[in-house]
Amino acid sequence: MNDPLTLMTDFTRWLVETAAETRDMRAGELHRLLCDKLVALGIPLWRSSLGLELLNPEFEGVQLRWVAHEASIDTLPRGGDWSDYENSPAQIVDNTGKPYRRKLDAPVTDLALLEDLRRDGATDYLIVPLPFLDQQRTAHISFASQKPGGFSDREIAALSDAALLLTPYAERFMWRRSSDTLLTTYVGRRSAAKVFGGALDRGKAEIITATILIADMRGFTQYSDTRPIGNVLSTLNDFFDALVAAIEAQGGEVLKFIGDALLAIFPANDGQPVPTAPAIAAALDIRHRIAALNVERTTASRTQIRFGLALDAGEIAYGNIGSRTRLDFTAIGPAINRASRLIELAKRLDRDIVVSESFAGAAQGFDFQNLGHHRVRDIAETQPVFAIA
Repeated sequence: MNDPLTLMTDFTRWLVETAAETRDMRAGELHRLLCDKLVALGIPLWRSSLGLELLNPEFEGVQLRWVAHEASIDTLPRGGDWSDYENSPAQIVDNTGKPYRRKLDAPVTDLALLEDLRRDGATDYLIVPLPFLDQQRTAHISFASQKPGGFSDREIAALSDAALLLTPYAERFMWRRSSDTLLTTYVGRRSAAKVFGGALDRGKAEIITATILIADMRGFTQYSDTRPIGNVLSTLNDFFDALVAAIEAQGGEVLKFIGDALLAIFPANDGQPVPTAPAIAAALDIRHRIAALNVERTTASRTQIRFGLALDAGEIAYGNIGSRTRLDFTAIGPAINRASRLIELAKRLDRDIVVSESFAGAAQGFDFQNLGHHRVRDIAETQPVFAIA
């Protein structure tokens, strides 16, 4: 192994240059390159694991593993099984904030993970907490060797230094991932990309052609007034799960949830016809998913869910609206207003899916059921309304 100072100088230069050249690299790729580099510098590394707690609505954390140049990723679902974490080296460093080392030259009876590694041929183990600026979330990296006698003191020092040098880059990658995840979760993928791209000026909007989908739950006010709040939240989540899955599967984007309703759009690409087919497919899928959900709710002796859905098409203004300090990336326009009024009409007509004249005209080749002309709130003239049978 090289002189420790020379080794860390080479490693630091490599890390800075690698991180600068690959700014969009995922944390898993950085971890893989890190381990390969340590081996190239003479560290007898056999296994490494980078554990990161996430800001993600679906996952609690991620475990990035490297074993003899083979990389893998494990994610822990939010609310998942934490039994492997209990009585583990990771829990020790998370609780103490200090590195933990264990020679694996005898059976390990108190930490099951280390005994498993010992049986796989590991002789030494080191885990180091990564001192992120954001101390609300934990992060650590571990190293194991199969070298007879384990790591030398110089190698332990080099690995500890490498962990500290990795910390700001790992945290930078995690913050970028968390920011992207949170923006996408709360404003949608297309809107998140716009915000990340610098679309922050209030009042500036892009005029786009899109299909608009608005849906709500029938009878929600009465249901929410007569049920425990836990049941209400569970039902809303089940309802929105069905709607969002169907919309996103067809390339649509949910812009916002409003109580028991949602607003989604299917934007047209430049020069392309308004995308009516994906919106129709999403609407029919929603009908199917709600029916399947009601079968499950019947089995569980729960109230049936009924919904209303309206489709319209046209030009909308898509951009930032709000105050100087609180913005909403949303869409406005006559087509959205009509769709919101059609939802009310759908309830009066006892229909689950209704479409506007604009949408029906744009959806060439689809056979809609003509429901005649009807008065719609805040619109002077009666409107032709159609249904999907």
